[in-house]
Amino acid sequence: MIGDDMEKSTYKDLVKKHTPKEDSLLNGGIAFIVGGIMGVVAQLLIDFYGYYFSIPKSAAGTFMLITFIFLGCLFTALGFFDKWVTFAKCGLIIPITGFAHSIMSAALEFRKEGFVTGIGANMLKLAGTVIIYGIVSAYVFGILRLILGGAV
Repeated sequence: MIGDDMEKSTYKDLVKKHTPKEDSLLNGGIAFIVGGIMGVVAQLLIDFYGYYFSIPKSAAGTFMLITFIFLGCLFTALGFFDKWVTFAKCGLIIPITGFAHSIMSAALEFRKEGFVTGIGANMLKLAGTVIIYGIVSAYVFGILRLILGGAV
């Protein structure tokens, strides 16, 4: 019994000693810059779609989201996205591209099992919690807005 505890503590010490240290300030700065670039690109896409297709900004925003989702899926399928996220951290994972990446990577992982039991059954495993909590949050805030008379 005592030997097991010693081995566990020794193991934890070894893991702590050999775990690479990350520079949180550098990672946060990179994520901030990449996220800002994503915001600029998003605004450029909204302006582009609004100007060239003569559509309102709300519709152009929808086209921008579709473009980001498509690019996130495409870059995941081509194998680029994981390499970019290793560098950019949350600057790429937090926006809609990260959501598209989670769905596409699960679909790619289970594609050999078929369309229904593979892709259909597993592609929302990672993103399912985001969808559920998003729907629940929208419902709760909608009720709060209704109760408070639109002040929220």
